[in-house]
Amino acid sequence: MRVVSLACSNTEIVCALGCEDLLVGCDDHSDHPAEVVAALPRVGRDLDVRAQDVAALKPDLVLASLTVPGHERVLARLAEHRLNILVLAPTSLADVARDLRQVGRILGVPDRGEAEAARFEAAMAPPPVLGPRPRVLVEWWPKPCIAAGRRSWVQGLIEAAGGENALGELDCESTPLSVEQVVALDPQAVVISWCGVPASHYRPHRVLERPGWQGVSAVQNGAVSCISEALLGRPGPRLIEGLAALRAVVAAARPG
Repeated sequence: MRVVSLACSNTEIVCALGCEDLLVGCDDHSDHPAEVVAALPRVGRDLDVRAQDVAALKPDLVLASLTVPGHERVLARLAEHRLNILVLAPTSLADVARDLRQVGRILGVPDRGEAEAARFEAAMAPPPVLGPRPRVLVEWWPKPCIAAGRRSWVQGLIEAAGGENALGELDCESTPLSVEQVVALDPQAVVISWCGVPASHYRPHRVLERPGWQGVSAVQNGAVSCISEALLGRPGPRLIEGLAALRAVVAAARPG
């Protein structure tokens, strides 16, 4: 089987299942595992996938995604080439486990899919929490501040880490926030996980120095942390690493 992946998370799922030899192309953003993706033809950035380049690779399966707003336009371009497309659109940790199983079945390795899904589910099991849950804001973008809401796998990650999503009452995947909204939410920890920005370029001082944020608990306590978007923003097996990092953030923010 010849597979083209159009999202970092999809590429990482295929490789976690031990099927990297099936990959014949991937999107420009896929960067893990480095030794696998370095040799693959690239078919464009997430919203600028070149459908003709995908078709030229003669894939038996295209693994697409709806995790980035606007991917619908990519799917429309791909449909013109009559390609076999599987679209993954997870919004929860349960969806990620489901995708591991589904891709495993489609790639002919159902046992590996089940094993990876079970490993993922076990890792995501929340431990007993004693005492209050710190309110955590996971920020996808700095200007304007865009943060993860209830319909995001981040909701489950924060809960599994022992915290409470500061935006957990908002029925959305993510949303821009005004200064007034952030002050009202009063997160006790802010996590920088800026999409499309290398983690080495994350700048906590940009959060700490924001006008109007001085009364926010996280800013007052200097509780602004950085976790690579590669570990929080990609709905795949590396969310396990993201959860470990979030647990450290929650532990540091917990009173006492």
